[in-house]
Amino acid sequence: MQKTHGKNAFFFVLVVVLLDMIGFGLVMPVMPALISELTGKPEADAVLWAGPIIAVYALMNFLFSPLLGSLSDRFGRRPVILISVATLGINFLITGLATSIWILFIGRVLSGISGATFSTANAYIADVTEPENRGKAFGMVGAMFGLGFIIGPVVGGYLGAIDSRAPFFAAATLSLISVIYGIFVLPESLTPENRRPFSIMRANPFGAIAHFSKLPHIAWLLLAVGLFALAHNVYPAVWHFHGTIRYDWTSAEIGNSLGLVGLTSAIVQGGLIGPVLKKFGAAKTVWIGISVSVLCYIGYAFADLPWIVYMIIPISALGGLTMPALNSITSGQTAKNAQGELQGAQSSLQSLAQIIAPLMMTQVLYAFSTEDASIQFVGAPFLLAASLALCAMPLVWIGLRHKGHNKA
Repeated sequence: MQKTHGKNAFFFVLVVVLLDMIGFGLVMPVMPALISELTGKPEADAVLWAGPIIAVYALMNFLFSPLLGSLSDRFGRRPVILISVATLGINFLITGLATSIWILFIGRVLSGISGATFSTANAYIADVTEPENRGKAFGMVGAMFGLGFIIGPVVGGYLGAIDSRAPFFAAATLSLISVIYGIFVLPESLTPENRRPFSIMRANPFGAIAHFSKLPHIAWLLLAVGLFALAHNVYPAVWHFHGTIRYDWTSAEIGNSLGLVGLTSAIVQGGLIGPVLKKFGAAKTVWIGISVSVLCYIGYAFADLPWIVYMIIPISALGGLTMPALNSITSGQTAKNAQGELQGAQSSLQSLAQIIAPLMMTQVLYAFSTEDASIQFVGAPFLLAASLALCAMPLVWIGLRHKGHNKA
């Protein structure tokens, strides 16, 4: 940490990331009940609204992440971060007071825009840390990401048991406190001489995708990243509705299950990735991660009892080995001066997956869970996820074979 910036500023940025993830996870356990309340439909039918509501959050992230990053390059990190946190608080308040499904949509749009601050938060940390400490600092950001996904669903589940609006008002209060705190402790990290004019071309999220043609040697692996991300997004898309419809879970039970997902994922991401990569190598680690994911998706699809789900959750966390291992391979095949280009391409694919998956998975859940469905099979979205992950396998094989990694 550079001495010109206090520890309070650094920790505030970590709190922003934590708050964004808590806010995202906080609403998941109560979303089925809230959508059902606002539409007047049973939760099995209300799931049709869930896909667009979840997708619009991801769409705003996709569109505004590079935009907010470019604005922070022009006007500084401090105003972008503080305005984003304030907007997040307004979103939670709007959602908590929502009287129609369209107001809920507006709230999710604002949430997606304000939640696109990860690029600005990372830029702030890059500004205030020395290069040799930057990796550790970004690791702390990742830890906040995982911690928020543990805290959010659990707290949201218990608050939702009291009232379906309570989690939103709690999150709005946290945002307000954070803005007031940030006004006093968050200095500007970007000096005027290091700022650049705003360019809409550089703030265009489709720019990274346009570079696919320039990366033919890893294009197959990038396609695999997109398919695997599409499969993985079955969790935020339908987990809460699946639990409600299939197991009659309460919001607290949904929160507890998501908390376990977050905890086991944090253990894998924080403690196992390094040793596994060292022991097996990146290529074998990819195969381990994808294989485990496919088997666990199938397990969830046919898990008729809740205790089976809890048995699968810790095993499914090993699927989290896949993306870091793929990233290790693709970055190793890319020149140093093109690493940002590569990461932007992968980030764009993951954002697109977050947009497409909720629309696709919720429609599948609806089609196989309504009373008049010709085939009743609530686990259908997880079977679709298994199929998508399976389709990623030949792409990985071709990509690894291209550079000889299939024998690694």
